[in-house]
Amino acid sequence: MADTSLFDRGMATRRAVLGDGHVDKAAAKTTELDDAFQTFITEGAWGSVWSRPGLSKRERSIVTLALLAGLGHEEEFAMHVRATVNTGATEDDIKELLLHVAVYAGVPAANSAYKIAKHELAKREETAP
Repeated sequence: MADTSLFDRGMATRRAVLGDGHVDKAAAKTTELDDAFQTFITEGAWGSVWSRPGLSKRERSIVTLALLAGLGHEEEFAMHVRATVNTGATEDDIKELLLHVAVYAGVPAANSAYKIAKHELAKREETAP
């Protein structure tokens, strides 16, 4: 059973960070199999953690990118690179956080993440007005 206020706060934060298009696509793909999971991440990740006042969205974005890169979660890393347009994390932030990934999680993890970040940032430049 969803906590309505936590879910609503999480959904608002999720939309602010990832964008309505991404969230709408994820919602449209939700099935009975992953419905409880979608509620869990909306309440837990977005409603409880991303919505906390202790860090800015930019700071949370930087932490999230570093963790995803270090753990090798490439699809999620790409999604969060795209989300930096909404969080305020900059290309310089990505450059710096990936140096930390190289030192603390390993050069191969950082190397893969640099490739993804370059690709995602280039796509953004291509579509910029």
